[in-house]
Amino acid sequence: MHNRSTPTLPSPALTEPQAMMIELHAAVDPGRARSNNEDSVATDDGVALAVLADGMGGYNAGEVASQMATSFIAAELGRWLREASSQASDAEVRRAMDICVDNANRAIFNAANSNPQYAGMGTTLVVAVFRDNRVLLGHVGDSRCYRLRGGRLQQITRDHSLLQEQIDAGLITPEQAAFSANKNLVTRAVGVEDTVLLETHQHEVLPGDIYLMCSDGLSDMLDDDAIAQVLQAQETLPGGTQALIDAANEAGGKDNISVVLARASGSGGAPTRSWWPFRR
Repeated sequence: MHNRSTPTLPSPALTEPQAMMIELHAAVDPGRARSNNEDSVATDDGVALAVLADGMGGYNAGEVASQMATSFIAAELGRWLREASSQASDAEVRRAMDICVDNANRAIFNAANSNPQYAGMGTTLVVAVFRDNRVLLGHVGDSRCYRLRGGRLQQITRDHSLLQEQIDAGLITPEQAAFSANKNLVTRAVGVEDTVLLETHQHEVLPGDIYLMCSDGLSDMLDDDAIAQVLQAQETLPGGTQALIDAANEAGGKDNISVVLARASGSGGAPTRSWWPFRR
């Protein structure tokens, strides 16, 4: 383990209202095959922040890792964003995201190394910060973010997984990947090593866009066409999340299912909203 000083977040300016309204809805379901839940989600509607994690590890270690990640990042990054000005540069927000994920990573790594029950625990991560007409999206592992725009669903994160590496190398096709025995083998995770690289990209946000963050409990059960059909059949985000969970369970529900939906609409600084129906 390396001894490193804890980085500090950049000093924020005063808060200003957002121009675009972001509506958020998060839901978690254990699925049909598992009694415990290792997925975790968190949102901060006031700053249009969403965090999703899918934990891994024996006993209840996966649940511990995912809860640590979402609660830590939502609290620390949410606090910074609430104090930060909308004039803060995207580079400053990305640095804040990196620092919060780094701090969460070291907290999970240290907990895993100081408690034998949690040895080897880790978690995937997707974190989104919506800023006016764009979203800063970071991820680690194989939990995903999709965008539905104009009836077309597109995956806008790229899995950090052995399967994705095999696809990229031309060893297997995406169709073959759906039946591969190497599913769920991630090449990057939060808390497994003392450092982790958050892959971050910026995407344009247009009114009417719907962004879906999910664990593989959803994406392994439903292909892109099925996800798009479910989303387009629902008028509300609560209806969308519930319909996605129901569809994943009807397809087998082999893992925990976590879903965060974000919808962009209009402009003018209207407050954001969030709903939290947890089914156990």
